[in-house]
Amino acid sequence: MNTQSTPTIALSLKNIWKAFGEKEVHRGVSFDLHEGEILGLFGGSGSGKSVILRSIIGLEQPDQGQILFQGKDLVPLTERELFKIRTQISYVFQNGALFDSLTVEENLAYPLRAHTRLSDTEIRRKVDEILEMVDMKGSNRLLPSELSGGMQKRAGFARAIMLQPKIILFDEPTAGLDPVNTGRLLQNILSFKKRGMTAIFVTHDIPAAFEICDRVGILNQGRIELVMTVEEMKKSDHVLVKSFTTGAHIR
Repeated sequence: MNTQSTPTIALSLKNIWKAFGEKEVHRGVSFDLHEGEILGLFGGSGSGKSVILRSIIGLEQPDQGQILFQGKDLVPLTERELFKIRTQISYVFQNGALFDSLTVEENLAYPLRAHTRLSDTEIRRKVDEILEMVDMKGSNRLLPSELSGGMQKRAGFARAIMLQPKIILFDEPTAGLDPVNTGRLLQNILSFKKRGMTAIFVTHDIPAAFEICDRVGILNQGRIELVMTVEEMKKSDHVLVKSFTTGAHIR
């Protein structure tokens, strides 16, 4: 008897199509993200991985299809309606996307000031707590220009989790990082995964994805061609899987 329960779906993309002029990027993208999992997305350069994330958060408008979250289709929502959704689905940009003129503490406090009624004391306490969790204790008054690349990425991650979103979207989070900073960021992500974090992890970094993802989908020719667990992918002889994993150091 199969005692495994059916995973709860946190987000579902159904038949998403997107073109920029004559260039078709998505030609029927469909997949489900399960609650409490990190789903990796692989694909060649220009395959539209980041466009998927931007479509989920409303920064791009699909030409057709549905993006279902908590029973609601996000595609037709207005900017005002999306403002509320963005407190529940958070985006970690590739470069951290910190406000240059604000300190680390002010960057992290920004979503709390915009979306909550917490007092200044409560905000400072929450900022301190999150900074400690991402190994940045004491960096409150530093400006982004004073941070290393790894610290900027961790600060961007910290800001993304300030409102305890339901889903986090990672866009190439390890790009440009050395192995030490990559490892530190992955450990930060893993610590939140243990708390039940749900995320999509877009990356070219195959070893990083294998370290933190539960399942991986491969975007090919405008569609999600394969979705399998990390363990299945490590053992797979599928030509598309091999095109990504050959030569990658699998931990």
